[in-house]
Amino acid sequence: MRLVFCLLLLVSYSVAAEVRLPRLLSDGVVLQRDVQVAVWGFADEGEAITVLLDGEAVASGTAEDGRWHLLLPAQPAGGPHELTVRGENEVTVRDAWFGDVWVAGGQSNMELWMGRIRERFAEDVANADYPLIRQFDVPRGYDFHAPHEDLDAGEWVASNPETVLEFSAVAWFFARELHERYGVPIGILSSNYGGSTAEGWMSEEALAEYPHYLETALRFRDDEYLASLIEGDRRTAERWRAVLDARDAGLRGEWQRPELGDDGWSVAQLPGTIADATSLEAVAGVVWFRRELTLPEELAGEPAMLELGRLVDADVVWVNGTRVGETTYEYPPRRYPVAPGVLQAGDNVIVVRLVVHGHEPGGFVEGKPYELRVGDTRIDLSGTWRYRLGAPAEPLPPLQFVEWRQPLGFYNAMLAPLTKMRIKGVIWYQGESNVGRADEYRRLFPAMIREWRSRWNQGDFPFLFVQLASFLPASEEPVESAWAELREAQRSALAVPMTAMAVTIDVGDWNDIHPEDKKTVGERLALAARKVAYGERDVVASGPLFRDLQREGRRLIVAFDHAGSGLVARGGTLEGFAVAGADGEWRWAQARIDGARVIVSSEAVPDPVAVRYAWADNPPATLYNREGLPASPFEARLAGTAARVR
Repeated sequence: MRLVFCLLLLVSYSVAAEVRLPRLLSDGVVLQRDVQVAVWGFADEGEAITVLLDGEAVASGTAEDGRWHLLLPAQPAGGPHELTVRGENEVTVRDAWFGDVWVAGGQSNMELWMGRIRERFAEDVANADYPLIRQFDVPRGYDFHAPHEDLDAGEWVASNPETVLEFSAVAWFFARELHERYGVPIGILSSNYGGSTAEGWMSEEALAEYPHYLETALRFRDDEYLASLIEGDRRTAERWRAVLDARDAGLRGEWQRPELGDDGWSVAQLPGTIADATSLEAVAGVVWFRRELTLPEELAGEPAMLELGRLVDADVVWVNGTRVGETTYEYPPRRYPVAPGVLQAGDNVIVVRLVVHGHEPGGFVEGKPYELRVGDTRIDLSGTWRYRLGAPAEPLPPLQFVEWRQPLGFYNAMLAPLTKMRIKGVIWYQGESNVGRADEYRRLFPAMIREWRSRWNQGDFPFLFVQLASFLPASEEPVESAWAELREAQRSALAVPMTAMAVTIDVGDWNDIHPEDKKTVGERLALAARKVAYGERDVVASGPLFRDLQREGRRLIVAFDHAGSGLVARGGTLEGFAVAGADGEWRWAQARIDGARVIVSSEAVPDPVAVRYAWADNPPATLYNREGLPASPFEARLAGTAARVR
C-alpha cells in the first residue's frame, strides 16, 4: 500500500511538472505580427522556462503559482515557424505564422457558418483554398463561477473548400478581403454564441454597474440549483414530446406511407402560417402536410434536393415513404438531399410532420424557396398541399434556464481564455437579443467595449461592429420600432474611440433573422478595418452618418458625414424620411439631395422639429453615397426640443 502511495505521488509530481501550453498556442497558430506577443502556459512552481523560435532562444523566465508568461520579440508577417517551449520537458508548436489576429464575436449572425450558405456562395466555397486564413473555433460553453484560464478544446484550421464550411461566414469573408489586400496571414478567434446578449460577454466586475444582471448570474453559481433547472427543462421537454407522440394519430397511422392516399385530408395553400393556410386556428401540436407531384420517366431514380424554406418549429420529412431529413428548431433552411432511387416515374408523395411548439405561429415561412430540384429541373412546391391534424397540444412550457440569455457566463468560459493573446482587433455582430432594451444598450455596449480593451490590456484596439439588418414585415406608415431603437443605440457607440459600424439595413431578409448575405457584411467590415485598423486615410469606409440638423422655415436640413463623392438615391427615389412636429405625430416626408445634405419637408407638418430616416423594423432605405454604402438609420431633433419626440 505504501509503495502504491509513493508511486501515485511520483506520477502526480511528474504531471504537475510538465510544461503545458494553452489550446490557443497549438499547431497552425497565427500570432500577431510587428509587436511583442505573449507566450504563456502552465508548469511547476519555480520551473525554468525557455522559449525558442526556430531553434533560437528568444525569451526565458520562471514559473510562479503554476503559471508562466513570457514575451516574444516583434516579428514580421510570415512563416512557417517552430515555437518550442523548454522546461523539464519540451513542447513544440509547428506551422506557426505571424500575421493579423481578429476576434469574431457576437451571437448567431456571427456564428453562422459557411456551410449554411454554401449554395448561395458556391463559387466562394469552391475557391476557398487559403491556407493562411485560419480559424480557431472557441468551444461553446458558459460558466458562472470564475474566468477560465484555458479552453477545453479547439484547434487552428486552415481554409480550404472542405474546412471553410465550418468557418464563421462573416469572419471568413472579412478575412479574405484583408488577406488578399495585405498579403499577410489572418487568424480568426471565432468566439460567439447564438442568441447571446451583450451582458453575457461581460465580467463580474463590469456587471457590478448592472446589479440586476449580476444578481441573476450569482444565482447560477449554485450548481445544484442550476443542474435542477436544466434537468427540469429536459424532463419537461421530453414529457411534452412523449405525450404528443402518443397522441399523434399520424404516427399511429403511419401517414407518411404514400399508398394511404389523402382521404380525410383538407386543402392548404402554402407557404403561410397554419392559421392563414388552413382552417385550423393557431395551434400547438402536430400537423401533417402532404404534396403529390408527377415526374417524367427521365427523372426517375435521380438524386435530388428537396428545399422546404423554413418551417416553424420542427419537422420530419419523407419522400415516397423514405425519410429524407429532419430539423429540431425553426431557424435552419430545410435542404434535404433525396438519395438515388427514391424518386419514381409518375406519382411521388412528399409528407411533412410539423411539430409546433406554440410560442409563435407555426407553418411554412413565406418568401422562402419551396421546390424539388432534380438536375436542372426545378419543380415549384408552393401552392396546394393537403393537411391533417395529428394532435393538438398545450404549448411547450417555457424553459426555466436559457443559457444564451444569461449574463457573465460566456465571458468566463469563452472570452477570458483569449485575453492573453495579442490581437489586431475585434469584429462584432450582436444586438438582436437586446432588442427591446435599447436605452440600456446605449450604456451597456460601450461599457462592454471598454471592458474588453481593459482585459486585453493593449490600448484602444479597433472594435468594428455590425448594425442590425432589416427584419420583419415592412410597414406602410411611420411606426415605432424596437429594432430601430437598437440600431440607434448601436450608432451612438461610434462615440467610443477606434470604433466603426457596418450598416446592413439593405441586406436583411424580412422573413429571416439570419439573412444569408454574409459576404456583404464581411466586406463592409473589411472596409472599416482598412480605415480604422490599417490607416488607409482615403478609403470611404462608411455610408452616410447623421451629423447635424437645422431648420429653414418648413424644411429640415440634414447634414451627413461620410458622404463620399456624393449622396445618391438608389433606384432614383429617396425614401424612408419622416418628420414630426411638437405633437409627436410622424408623417412621411418628401426628401431631396443637396450636396452632402438632405432637405426634408411635409405638407402635413408645417412646424417640424424632428426627423427620422429608415426608422422601422424593415424600413424603406434608399440613401447611399456614390461608393455604394448605405446611410445609417437615425432619429434627430432640433436643439431645445424634447429629448424624444413621440
